[in-house]
Amino acid sequence: MTKKITIATRESRLALWQAEHVRTLLQERGLTVELLGMTTRGDQILDRTLSKVGGKGLFVKELETALEEGRAQLAVHSLKDVPMELPEGFELAAILEREDPRDAFVSPRFASLAELPQGAVVGTSSLRRVVQLKAMRPDLRIEPVRGNLDTRLRKLDEGGYDAIVLAVAGLKRLGLAERIRACFTVEEMIPCAGQGALGIEIRSDDAALREALAPLIDRPTWLATQAERAVSRSLGGSCSMPLAAHAVWAGDELRIDVALGHPEETGRTLLKAQLGAFVRSDAEARELGERAAQALREQGAEAYLA
Repeated sequence: MTKKITIATRESRLALWQAEHVRTLLQERGLTVELLGMTTRGDQILDRTLSKVGGKGLFVKELETALEEGRAQLAVHSLKDVPMELPEGFELAAILEREDPRDAFVSPRFASLAELPQGAVVGTSSLRRVVQLKAMRPDLRIEPVRGNLDTRLRKLDEGGYDAIVLAVAGLKRLGLAERIRACFTVEEMIPCAGQGALGIEIRSDDAALREALAPLIDRPTWLATQAERAVSRSLGGSCSMPLAAHAVWAGDELRIDVALGHPEETGRTLLKAQLGAFVRSDAEARELGERAAQALREQGAEAYLA
């Protein structure tokens, strides 16, 4: 492996922060690193929800093309944006320690979800958030809001919404934590698989780079997100599925909470399950996620997925 590495990254402020963070970690290990900024289809299509235009893979395709063509050696992603099945020839080589995985309630006028008046307008383009918000407040009007973090905040400040829901991790990373009026507990709103974690994608044939990235792996986060992603993979997960999966450690036991809503009838009952297991290996983590998916099936998940 050459000592010079190019990181492919989206050009949003948050994506650049993430790439810079990984660059710093690699430079501390004596590597020369530069960034290759790119605009993805997911960044360009802002008038429709992701579930209607091809899903979260729209944020990674161009970056994978740069890896395939040798213009970059690795790509840094928000793990929640990475499809459960990567194209042949690519792999996740490292997952970094997770930032706060919760969802944030952001509003210029109201301090919490409970304070919103009847029929208030809340912005989110995540079906997972829609079904969980509807479970807490069926009266709310949920409207889509797309764009990068700064764009969403601007749309809120211009009066298009009474509140919006965003990931706590992104706000913290950009120094915008003061915009958070309240954080949903993970019991109130279960995060999506991988939320708050960064994943590093490489070509599968680059063994030397895989070895160089190994010290960046946070093993507890790696195993937790393996379990979370296994839930989605087992159910055929995509962003058109309102699925939540979040795993936390209690000593050696990994506990996972999952929830599934109906993608069209968003007011239907949420299916929920919680499981735990002593996990030491990738296979055991994935097995826990698969058992959680089966617990949802036993409650009628197939009718929601159809």
